[in-house]
Formats: sequence, structure tokens, C-alpha cells
Amino acid sequence: QVQLEESGGGLVQAGGSLTLSCVDSGRTFSSYTMGWFRQAPGKEREFVAAISSRASVPYYRPSVEGRFTISRDNAKNTVVLQMNSLKPEDTAVYYCAAKVGFGAYGSAPSYRYWGQGTQVTVSS
Repeated sequence: QVQLEESGGGLVQAGGSLTLSCVDSGRTFSSYTMGWFRQAPGKEREFVAAISSRASVPYYRPSVEGRFTISRDNAKNTVVLQMNSLKPEDTAVYYCAAKVGFGAYGSAPSYRYWGQGTQVTVSS
């Protein structure tokens, strides 16, 4: 069973940084592709970044590439999203999610397990 819990959200000024962490309390973390998604008020949930089970392949949405970095530590059942040079348009609730396989890594419906989300607010 996968149980995900995010932490690290908060309020930051534009240009600042935040680090989001997601811990899985289950025993099969290393076998899952992990993704980060976000949802702003009135908008659909959108893909942010994903990393394969062995951390060999990271992918990002174009608007965050070069600013965000996804990483994972399978020994600690943790996936991290380092967010730098934050912009007001990055404001959203951020969710981590887990799925089997790497196909359709950018599609929210393909993820089976979700955390409760953590709020990120970037002020201008």
C-alpha cells in the first residue's frame, strides 16, 4: 500500500525557492514512478515533473524546466521537488503521486496514489 504525504509548501516572494518533499509510508516506493502535479484555483490539475522508479529519467513541463528539479531517494521513500526562481504563476496546491510504469507520466488519471497536497503561494 502506498501512502503519500507532502510537506514544504508555504508563502514565498517571487524569485525565491521552496523545497517540497513527499514521503511514502509503504514498502514498495522504489517500484513506482513518482510525479508532482499542481492545481490552481479554477484550473485543471497539471503535470509538473516526474521521475522514473530508478531515478534515471526526469521529465518536466516546459514552464518549470531549468527552475525545478525532481529527485528521489528510494532508501528513504522520498521524492523531492526543488523549486527555484519561483513566479506568481507557480501558485497552486502541489500534489505528489505514484504510478506503476513510466508510460503516460504526464497524465494525472494514470496515477493511482495521491497525497493530500501542499499549498505553494508566490507573491509578486
